[in-house]
Amino acid sequence: MQLHPGFALSVFSSLLLVACATPTAGPMAGADLQARSGSMVAGKVSFTESNGRLRVEAQVSGLTPGEHGFHVHEAGDCSAPDASSAKGHFNPMAKAHGHHASMERHGGDMPNLVANASGEARYSAEVEGLTLNGMTGVVGRSVVIHADPDDYKSQPAGNSGKRIACGVIAAR
Repeated sequence: MQLHPGFALSVFSSLLLVACATPTAGPMAGADLQARSGSMVAGKVSFTESNGRLRVEAQVSGLTPGEHGFHVHEAGDCSAPDASSAKGHFNPMAKAHGHHASMERHGGDMPNLVANASGEARYSAEVEGLTLNGMTGVVGRSVVIHADPDDYKSQPAGNSGKRIACGVIAAR
């Protein structure tokens, strides 16, 4: 079977257009979650920087159903059994704790993670004010899941309860 020369060119052009139209992901980082404070939580969190925003995606299991505080913490250290080694929320602009959509918030304040009846959560959010590297960078810090929901107002950390999972954020 012989193909018409114009057909091959047409297919090649179509593939090139699709490749050019497909958005490319920016730099990436991620964290493997480790259970803390006697929990059975496990999962992965990824961070992708694109167009001045940081996309955070997570898949987590072993949670109690409902909302859980979810934050970037200052130190990239999850060695303590209660994750206290991760220190407080990442706060590069020295602001009060607040709602993730507010300009008055810690850099590490993110929307709550919500687990279904089976204790599983899929999470996707875009966060402003954070980057992968630099002064507002998350690489080298940690991501922490708390037992309770963040109320977005209590100081200094939203009354989210004990830290039940922690992962160090590393470039990938």
